[in-house]
Amino acid sequence: MADIKVIIPAFNEADSIAKVIQDIPDTVSEIIVVSNNSTDDTIKNATNAGATVLSEDRKGYGYACLKGMEYVAKQSKKPDIIVFIDGDYSDYPEELTKLVAPILDEGIDFVVGARVPEFREAGSMTPQQVFGNWLATFLMKLLFRATFTDLGPFRAIKYEKLLTLEMEDKTYGWTVEMQLKAIKRKLTYIEVPVHYKKRIGVSKVSGTVKGSIFAGVKILGWIFKYSLK
Repeated sequence: MADIKVIIPAFNEADSIAKVIQDIPDTVSEIIVVSNNSTDDTIKNATNAGATVLSEDRKGYGYACLKGMEYVAKQSKKPDIIVFIDGDYSDYPEELTKLVAPILDEGIDFVVGARVPEFREAGSMTPQQVFGNWLATFLMKLLFRATFTDLGPFRAIKYEKLLTLEMEDKTYGWTVEMQLKAIKRKLTYIEVPVHYKKRIGVSKVSGTVKGSIFAGVKILGWIFKYSLK
């Protein structure tokens, strides 16, 4: 049986983190929550729900994901697959099974959970999120012939392939960096449609004008950076 570990970056997700952890299938060997300088009960609630909890005081989505990867790298037994999922309960953790299926059954390297319109709850994505995803994936198709349609945070990747990507983004460019590097390193990839609902709490990115702008700049920056390589 494949060894699957889940990394959950979380900033002030006290109201949702236990729900995410509880809905993750039992086939997962370890759930790693990285509290990204949370000031609420995220750490307490994640610990009580049975997760391994780490702290990353440097704010940034990428910082939290890198902290989780650093922890895994120090373990004597390395996992076969790493799954990333947000801690806001907007994804359906139980769909992890279908997310990892192409890796287990077909040997695919990398799977992105695509938040397709027909499976998306009304209002679960802001207009700027929908437009930003469309623009980013359109440019990736235009410049790299990519087939991605979404930058969804719910994703699974072979651990050994994740290491080859040499991830480095510390903030909002993490997801697009992974997808661009997967293309450049010629990883096999596929999208799997996933359901998506309104998150618990307020988004730290799309919930603010500043966050939306900064995320957009970071994402486009990565795309244009790679188009020049």
